[in-house]
Amino acid sequence: MRYIGYIFALLAGVSLSFEGAIYGELGKTIGQLEASFYNFSVGTIILGLLCLFFGKGKISYAVEDPKWKLLGGVLGVIYLTAIVISIPFVGVGITMVSLIIGQLIISMIIEHFGWLGSEQSEINKEKIFAIISMVISLILIN
Repeated sequence: MRYIGYIFALLAGVSLSFEGAIYGELGKTIGQLEASFYNFSVGTIILGLLCLFFGKGKISYAVEDPKWKLLGGVLGVIYLTAIVISIPFVGVGITMVSLIIGQLIISMIIEHFGWLGSEQSEINKEKIFAIISMVISLILIN
């Protein structure tokens, strides 16, 4: 089952690179914020239909959860808009490697302290070496 998770994560990374390249180009034509708006509009329609026909949860319960759990939407807007803005300036490769480095650093901090309900996992020298390796790869890709 764990390998299925790896495959889905790999597919997500592939999708993100295509999405970033596509929306970077779309942003040149219609505007960067407009490209992000288009993405979220289409995504909202598709997810709305999926929830309508296949959803099993109760979205109305979201208002009962702690408010910090609702920040994902805001962070998603920041995430995609930053990608749309970055790609025309530095390219898909640099943007994606930078994105991964940022994700690795903050995910290690989150897990180190056990924030946001994550399982605690200490930062060790192997993890630090992984970050250093990614920074080296960023320099080499540039």
